[in-house]
Amino acid sequence: MTKPELRRFIRTQKKQYSAAELAAKSEEICNMVLASACWQEASTLLLYYPLKDEVDVRPLITEAFNGGKQVLLPVCKEDDLELRLYEGEPSLSVGAFGIMEPTGPLFAIEDYPEIQLALIPGMAFDKAGHRLGRGKGYYDRLLLRLSAKLTGICFPFQLLDEVPTDVHDVAVGEVVA
Repeated sequence: MTKPELRRFIRTQKKQYSAAELAAKSEEICNMVLASACWQEASTLLLYYPLKDEVDVRPLITEAFNGGKQVLLPVCKEDDLELRLYEGEPSLSVGAFGIMEPTGPLFAIEDYPEIQLALIPGMAFDKAGHRLGRGKGYYDRLLLRLSAKLTGICFPFQLLDEVPTDVHDVAVGEVVA
């Protein structure tokens, strides 16, 4: 399958599940992340604010923030993602593509080595950690700058045997589905 075909296939798969079923799967995935040693040990995390069709990691954002961890969320700026400090739900505003984005302070690129764990969404992943994004390359450009443990987050039906890749695609170290 080509990347566009696989994206269409995954969108069709998502429609097979009710909102309640996807919410239950999101909760299971969040519980797996919370139980991981990497999550428990990390003090600076890169998370994402989910789109309606992505694993809902808002409970992780809340848990980390309330637990005193430094939470970073991406903000779309032209063709790149910049990272900003999450300062609670009231500090979010609607940004590019209708995604809620933090308005907190910019997290400087020279501080990226402080990020210990990055949870990365995707349209699909394979067991080798290859990631299929939405096609704009935002995360691929960001991930090149990170030394954090990269963990893909997806619903079980998004974890495939193989996804098509190009030389610029950045793989993750593990996938939680």
